Amino acid sequence: MSRELTLMAVHAHPDDEVLGTGGLLARCAEEGIRTVLVTCTNGEQGDDSGGLKPEDPGHDAAEVAQRRLAELRESVRLLGISDLELLGYRDSGMVGWSTNQHPDAFANVPVEQAAARLGELMERYRPQVVVTYDETGGYGHPDHIQAHNIAVAASTSTGIPRKLYFTAVPRSGIRLLLDQLKESGIDPGFEPGDDFGTPDELITSVVDVAPYVDRKRKALEAHASQGENIFLLRLPDEIQQMVYGAESFVRHFSHVPVPDGQEDDLFTGLRP
Repeated sequence: MSRELTLMAVHAHPDDEVLGTGGLLARCAEEGIRTVLVTCTNGEQGDDSGGLKPEDPGHDAAEVAQRRLAELRESVRLLGISDLELLGYRDSGMVGWSTNQHPDAFANVPVEQAAARLGELMERYRPQVVVTYDETGGYGHPDHIQAHNIAVAASTSTGIPRKLYFTAVPRSGIRLLLDQLKESGIDPGFEPGDDFGTPDELITSVVDVAPYVDRKRKALEAHASQGENIFLLRLPDEIQQMVYGAESFVRHFSHVPVPDGQEDDLFTGLRP
């Protein structure tokens, strides 16, 4: 068995790799850790040229997928990710969209079937650490929930990962961001409820990725076809530093000893 340290991030769509794990991936790559990004769908239900949505006339799902995969490859280059694996499933679209019902949508693929494919990649790369979403998918997106399901299933069935983590957005961080936006005179356009985000007491790991903020920005810029990214890139520099400079996680399991307090390194207990 290879002793090379390997991180595997399991994400649903092109661009998902940046905000929650882009700094982690860049940091691990710079440290000489092999970084494997598994992207489950091709992002067909994203914005087309001119911001066209899937229900709009003229939206070309195949063209959107081609564009988004090209953007993904540029993001991978900017973050220094060593290996990109595409499962190629059909984007299910946001919760409640008619596209959820398509029989080939990722969310409708039997978990055991997709997990078997992911398990094959785990067998090939032997990741000690796997990162994906929590059981809510972060915000309820069907494809994020499915990515969670198959990552947990594959990790359990193969027994390969020594540690499994879920990305998290601390509630205190959300409150701080909203306060900063309001102080800057910026309307965030939404007011999350008290249950939005991850309770701070559940956060097990916070990774400092401040040195990689510029890489995350550039990787986000690479996904230019998706208009929702523009808002974040237009925020004042000090707010961007706050948003991008740390990444938080909830440890689902560890088969190696872990500290009593918060970790600052997902490979704690695994380094030579």
